[in-house]
Amino acid sequence: MSIHVAITRRVRAGCEADFQQALREFFQTSFGHRGVMGASLLVPPPGSDAREYGILRTFRNEEERDAFYDSPMFKEWDERAKTMTEGEPEYRRLDGLEAWFRSPGPPPPRWKMALLTWIAVWPVSMIVAALFAPLLGQLLPKFLFAGVVAGGIVIVLTWGAMPLLVRIARPWLHGAKTSTNIPEKR
Repeated sequence: MSIHVAITRRVRAGCEADFQQALREFFQTSFGHRGVMGASLLVPPPGSDAREYGILRTFRNEEERDAFYDSPMFKEWDERAKTMTEGEPEYRRLDGLEAWFRSPGPPPPRWKMALLTWIAVWPVSMIVAALFAPLLGQLLPKFLFAGVVAGGIVIVLTWGAMPLLVRIARPWLHGAKTSTNIPEKR
């Protein structure tokens, strides 16, 4: 199971563009590290005086995450980043529903995550079941058919429905202080 980590850093005034450029360069280098599955940068909204930047990283597993953060490559980046940031970075592991609703700040209220998930699951479960029923409904025992349908639902939710719905509902989920997500290589 992949591991998602949210890192928040406060960038020094006047260093914002340098930090973003340096981080993008580090992103490209870091993708060569075994176990790194993706990274995204969340920046303050245009015109905002906020200097909080979010970095979202996904790793294959806990061992790869730990190896990445213990690597000389990361330690070198961390020292460079300290010259452009204030204070210590905050690290937070995202689990369960939080992984779909990841952001550098606190996650949305659980009721919002649950409601948005339900809005996605309901039609997806009906559509997936309807698509598989003519193909496999009579060939498989009911418990196996239910497993195939559940797998189809998970695939559609993970790579389609939830990323789309979370992007559309971001202002509602996080309120007015939502950062702009500039995705990097995944």
